[in-house]
Amino acid sequence: MTPEIKEKIDNLVQQNKIMVFMKGNKLMPQCGFSNNVVQILNTLGVPFETFDVLSDSEIRQGIKEYSEWPTIPQVYINGEFVGGSDILIEMYQKGELQQTVEVALAS
Repeated sequence: MTPEIKEKIDNLVQQNKIMVFMKGNKLMPQCGFSNNVVQILNTLGVPFETFDVLSDSEIRQGIKEYSEWPTIPQVYINGEFVGGSDILIEMYQKGELQQTVEVALAS
């Protein structure tokens, strides 16, 4: 990953309380896993930003190196990597995601 790509990812992660790197965007997810993440965040009613990795192959590869996580989507809350679709579903079902999001948005 180039320093420019790392800086771009850093900026996206740091400037948005909830940042999702996904296929498509929050209005039109392009895969089921990305759609799951969008639906969960919409259900919580929280503001979040998305980046369409299909629009930028360098970011698509770079985000995998950045997080050391091989799959998309990837969710960052308060600058911290939380996980992908399965982890978000699990956190949501346990009630942990709501707490995490509330703390992030309050800070």
